[in-house]
Amino acid sequence: MIECPDMGKRELMNLLLLGALSLPTAGMLVPYTYFFVPSGLGGGGGGTVAKDALGNDIVAEQWLKTHGPGDRTLSQGLKGDPTYLVVEKDKTLATYGINAVCTHLGCVVPWNQAEKKFICPCHGSQYNDQGRVVRGPAPLSLALAHCDVDDGKVIFVPWVETDFRTGDDPWWS
Repeated sequence: MIECPDMGKRELMNLLLLGALSLPTAGMLVPYTYFFVPSGLGGGGGGTVAKDALGNDIVAEQWLKTHGPGDRTLSQGLKGDPTYLVVEKDKTLATYGINAVCTHLGCVVPWNQAEKKFICPCHGSQYNDQGRVVRGPAPLSLALAHCDVDDGKVIFVPWVETDFRTGDDPWWS
């Protein structure tokens, strides 16, 4: 076989061209691939750390020092939804959190301490102290999330079991 004297230069140019094309291609493919790979939450629970109004992680012990029995205070819960942390009469956190999004039109439902229930300011829907609908037009009770403590921090985990307030399967899962 007859070898061209410029074959080395040609191979070098081909390598340079391949390198110049592969870097931007890889730069585009890596983010595209990560888009389709589900993100892991790390740790064992797979829950979401509750956040306070300033975006700080809620530490159960500190929270209970400043929130008394019967308290319901908004925190950031699953998917960023406003979720009430409930303090029980024995000054412990309830094992559930109450999603504050009204099931009628999606308003955030405030806790009315004087009446001991959640009352929607938009159309007057009312929910009892556990978030069960007691007066419409809201068709369903407020969604629930499990509330656990892991390494001192409050964690919300999706509620997939039967709704203890109604005995029905959860409509939100």
